[in-house]
Amino acid sequence: MPDEIRIDPEREAFDAFKALPRDRVVEMLNLVRFRDVAVYPAGHPHAEGTVTGSEAYRRYSECSGPVFARVGGSIIWSARPELVLIGPSDEDWDVAFVARYPNASAFLEMVTDEEYRRAVVHRQAAVRTSRLIRTQPRPTPSGAQFG
Repeated sequence: MPDEIRIDPEREAFDAFKALPRDRVVEMLNLVRFRDVAVYPAGHPHAEGTVTGSEAYRRYSECSGPVFARVGGSIIWSARPELVLIGPSDEDWDVAFVARYPNASAFLEMVTDEEYRRAVVHRQAAVRTSRLIRTQPRPTPSGAQFG
């Protein structure tokens, strides 16, 4: 896995997200690689523990789940990646999933919610690196043509 750590959005990317249409369904492709041991900020109750990255991410999911559901979010696909067939062989992921939001405003509502913001500490502790890619759903042709 490349040494480049990506956990939270950069301001420029977040601004670009906000500039896209907000009134249509948004699906977010998530690729996540966990730390072996979660790294919590000093003073956090789990800071001195041996919580794994996977466990910390589970806590994030449990704590943020009610907010995610309240804004209308749903997980429409989830998997554990097994092998990179095309791409850097050292780029592996612990989890891949697609989260669907009724619109971009729902996503923005979630990430600015106070309950969600408290939950994010678990994600930040858990994640070694990640990718979050906004996508616009489109029909899949029955003839399996792509492009």
